Amino acid sequence: MVVIGEHRHTQVKIDLQAIKHNINEEMTRKDPLTELWAVVKANGYGHGIIQVAQAAKQAGATGFCVAILDEALALRAAGITEPILVLGITEPEYAPLIAEKNISVAVGSQAWLDQAAPILAANQVRTPLHVHLALDTGMGRIGFQTPAELAVAVKTLSVAGSPFDFEGIFTHFATADQADDTYFTHQLTNWKALIAVVPELPKYVHVSNSATSLWHQACNGNMIRFGVALYGLNPSGTELSAPYHLQPALSLTAELSFVKKLARGKSISYGATYTATEDEWIGTVPIGYADGYERRLQGFHVLVDGQFCEIVGRVCMDQMMVRLPHEVAVGSKVTLVGSDGDNSISLQSVADYCGTIHYEIACGLAPRLPRVYTE
Repeated sequence: MVVIGEHRHTQVKIDLQAIKHNINEEMTRKDPLTELWAVVKANGYGHGIIQVAQAAKQAGATGFCVAILDEALALRAAGITEPILVLGITEPEYAPLIAEKNISVAVGSQAWLDQAAPILAANQVRTPLHVHLALDTGMGRIGFQTPAELAVAVKTLSVAGSPFDFEGIFTHFATADQADDTYFTHQLTNWKALIAVVPELPKYVHVSNSATSLWHQACNGNMIRFGVALYGLNPSGTELSAPYHLQPALSLTAELSFVKKLARGKSISYGATYTATEDEWIGTVPIGYADGYERRLQGFHVLVDGQFCEIVGRVCMDQMMVRLPHEVAVGSKVTLVGSDGDNSISLQSVADYCGTIHYEIACGLAPRLPRVYTE
C-alpha cells in the first residue's frame, strides 16, 4: 500500500494546460502525416501517468509509449484504447496477455520471437501480437545490431500465418541532445544500413525522441515519441535552445510547519553541519529525501515570500530547515520548484545543484507527495 500525504501541506502541482501547450507546439511544427505518441513511462516522468495520458490525448496524441508492461496495463485499465508501445523488453511468457490487451512490444532478438511463438500457439491466441523491432544503432541498450540478424527476424515476421504483426521498427539516438552531431550521424548511418534489408517497411518507422524531433526534425519518420519535452523540460538541459517555448508543467510547494529564532552558535540537523553565526530565523519545511527531495540539496534554496532562502543543515528524511530573512508566519507558502513573485526555481536548477539531470529529479519525486492537477 502506498500512503499519500494528503494531510500534509506539501504537494506536487501539475498544470495540464502546460502539457497541452507543449504538445500543441510540436503538433504545429511536425509533418501533418507524422503521429505524436506521448511517452508516459515512470508515472509520466513523475507527473502522473493516467492524468498526463488523458491530457495528451485531448491535445492530439494518437498513441502512448511506456517502459514496462504494467504501465501499459494501467493505461488500458483506465480506459485508454489508443495504441500503446512497451519500449523495454518484456518476457515472452506474457505474449498472450500482451496480445489480448492489444498492446505493442519492442523486440530486439530472434530468440524472443522463437520463444514467444509457441507460447502464443499453446494458448490458442488468435489476435496477432504487435511487434516493433528495436535496432541498436549505437545506444547499446537493446536491439538488432547487424543487417544479417535483422533480416532473419523480418523473414520470421513475414511468414504466412505468423502469430506476429510486424507493426513497427525503431531506434534510439544517444546524443540527439548535444551540439556535436558526430555520433548522431554515426547512428543515422547505421540506421540506414539496417533498414536497407527490410523489403517492406512496417506501419510505424520511428527514431525521434523529444531531442531528435526538436533538433533533427528531418529524421522524424512517421511517428514521434514525445517524452521529456511533453512536460516542458528541455532534453538538452542548457546546451541547446528549444525551437519553441517549453512550458514546465510541474511545481513543488509546501508550507512552513514550524518557525523559531535560533541563537548564534546553535546548530541544525544531523551531524551539526550548520551553525548559526548570528541570531537567525529558521523555518522547518515538511519534506525530505523520502519524498525525493535530495539530501544533497543542503546549501540550495527555496522561495518564501518571493525571496530565496538557503537550506541549512542536512535534509532529513521527512523535514528540512531553511534560513528566513525575518520572522515568517507558520503556514507560509514555500516554493521548492516553481515561481513566487519575481523569482523562480526550475527543475533544471535543482538538477544542476545535484549534479544530475532534471529527468532524475522529476522521476524521483515520491508517491507520498500528492499530485494536484489544474488546467
